[in-house]
Amino acid sequence: MKFHQKNFKWNTFLDLQNDEKDFSSCSVVIIPIGYDGTASYKPGAKYGPNAIINSSVELENYDIEMEKDITETGIFTTPEISPLASDPKEMLLKIETTIDNLKLKNQITGIIGGDHSVTIGSVKSAIKRFPDLSILYLDAHADLRDTYMGTKWGHASVARRLKSICKVVQLGVRSISSEEVNFISKSKSENEIYYWDRTKNNLQEDIDSALSQLSNQVYISIDLDVLDPSIMSAVGNPVPGGINWEEINSIIKQTAQHHSIIGFDVTELSPNEGPESCSFTAAKLIYKLIGFATEKSNNKL
Repeated sequence: MKFHQKNFKWNTFLDLQNDEKDFSSCSVVIIPIGYDGTASYKPGAKYGPNAIINSSVELENYDIEMEKDITETGIFTTPEISPLASDPKEMLLKIETTIDNLKLKNQITGIIGGDHSVTIGSVKSAIKRFPDLSILYLDAHADLRDTYMGTKWGHASVARRLKSICKVVQLGVRSISSEEVNFISKSKSENEIYYWDRTKNNLQEDIDSALSQLSNQVYISIDLDVLDPSIMSAVGNPVPGGINWEEINSIIKQTAQHHSIIGFDVTELSPNEGPESCSFTAAKLIYKLIGFATEKSNNKL
């Protein structure tokens, strides 16, 4: 893949220097996508990638839990995929085509959104390389509407569209419409969605059950509103009662212990909606995803 910017000068995750040799030998390819064309309430996720990458510069390179230098895993950051002002479906096709054109092999892709709709383009590309993939979908919302605000390709329909591509297991849901409940019932997919309800559920049992349904090759999709607003308020649609830091770290770790994480995305950071600490939290989450996904014990492809 040839990059057009001279001297590989663009902002990179963890401020790592890029060159063509790094791209050919890297383990992880970070792809920023500043797109929020399907935002329904408060736009601003288009600023997420830049805020996260800027915050990542301040992260230390050594992870205490994993006892390794994350930067040694081989990380390459591409230039940002610029948004299209046209139909959302065209934007998703652009994302898919751009990732296809990178001609990746077994590299892990890490998408930084942008609104959650970018996941569709990313997964459509990933499944060509990993046909057995399934998705662990972490979101406060079900995202199972057939259409929303005149489009089938918006952030409120992402999981619905993905279900036509591969298996999707949803975890962390605590906001859902009657339309979506009816869809779940009619499609007999009750066992593929886990509500995050501390008053009723044994959450570890739900986590174990969700992970047991995944195939070996797993793509993790994270809408940051899955996190509790106490640690992640900078999202367009916050929902109380969410996952805390220790829980999401454990979910990612458990996934990596039993599956191969072949790709991930972290979406929906709207930096203007919360304190700067939210950008740091999102950057640290990506850092942990990279670390767990590249553990030697995770080499199960």
